[in-house]
Amino acid sequence: MFGAAFLTLPWLGLHTVFSIELQTGVTVALSGIAVLGASFLLAWGAETAEADVPRAFALAILAVLAVAPEYAVDALYAWEAGINPGTPESAEAASLAVANMTGANRILIGIGWSAIALFTVYRARETGDEAVERRPGFLADAVRLDKDISTEILFLFAATVFAFFVPLGAGIGAFDMFVLVGLYVSYILVALNSPHKHEEQIGVPAYLQSYVKPKRIATTLTLFFFSGFVILVAVEPFAHGLEELGTAVGIPPFLMIQWVAPLASESPELIVVAYLVNKARSTAGFNALISSKLNQWTLLIGTLVLVYSLSLGYYGPLPLDNHQMGEIWLTAAQSYFAIAVLISLTISVREALVLLGLFFAQFLYAVTETTLSLPIPGLGLVTFDGTTSLIAFSVVYMVLGTGLFVFRWRELVSVAKRSIRRVRGDFTDPPGDTVSPTED
Repeated sequence: MFGAAFLTLPWLGLHTVFSIELQTGVTVALSGIAVLGASFLLAWGAETAEADVPRAFALAILAVLAVAPEYAVDALYAWEAGINPGTPESAEAASLAVANMTGANRILIGIGWSAIALFTVYRARETGDEAVERRPGFLADAVRLDKDISTEILFLFAATVFAFFVPLGAGIGAFDMFVLVGLYVSYILVALNSPHKHEEQIGVPAYLQSYVKPKRIATTLTLFFFSGFVILVAVEPFAHGLEELGTAVGIPPFLMIQWVAPLASESPELIVVAYLVNKARSTAGFNALISSKLNQWTLLIGTLVLVYSLSLGYYGPLPLDNHQMGEIWLTAAQSYFAIAVLISLTISVREALVLLGLFFAQFLYAVTETTLSLPIPGLGLVTFDGTTSLIAFSVVYMVLGTGLFVFRWRELVSVAKRSIRRVRGDFTDPPGDTVSPTED
């Protein structure tokens, strides 16, 4: 713990306390090291909290704290968009707010879910993680998730379906905020009422859980607040430092804000989950990842209109141009496909590679700004550039996702029934309630 806390001190001392101006390279190095140390403290705090609160709630708090900088960056752009409404600067800031949000969500699934699944299967040879199933066939090994994660999947599915309709309005408005934030509040209430399953810990969490209850709770809260504070003051300069370094070598600012900044702000979450996987706790790791996706796909979108309206001084929906509408549809389509993958409560190496491959395909297409013209029956020669390419990738995700849902309809029904029981407060599973493994 001392070692992890010590990693945060150079940044806290030089930047936060003494406000010393640092070179960009030094800023990136020190803030990145601080994020690493804070991530370990945050993980230990969440594991320790499992002695006193349901694991789902502890991981939900971890997810919120880990991605807090992402909220800060998006709130900044939403605020700037409301300063001079109707100007090109306002439109650009609104576009950047949506770009940063959609980039963060797509990175979390495209890189986070897939890479962690691959890392889990790889590490299982040494950790003996019982959640990893060895299956015959090419790249067929899979990570089996806990049935309790069905609740998160249900709420994420509901938020994803609603997200398809968000671009159809005048922008991101009050109704969107009420629905999306309401979904997350409902999820937190269900998580709070979940049964308390204490899992035996090792290392630092086991030591902290040996404290008497008042001291243990005080230690847990201290770890949460301190690590959350460090992440909040370190990740934004870390992301902006990377933006400056990227801009200096010729990378367009828009791409830096949509991809590099979110990747930096997601780093605490990915570090925490990799740490849990390394301890053979892949189920808890995926729980944290899905909870993080849920809070970003609900709270992050829903609160943009609130910040924008506060900046305006009156209510107004955050405007969306055609390109950003396409970004939201693509992000929702990716989420739809990812849920179809997890509906069997497993994710295989093949499925993880498909998630990763599709993400990099649309990422490279966006980065290279490729224009492609293809003859399509009934439509003639169609040029894929900008918004058209976003719609095309969305269709690919939707077709694949719908195919999986049709093929796995029994698992879909089973997960839906189990989730609804948990929402109603029934956390018992009737006899025979299992999700049979489905070969992908």
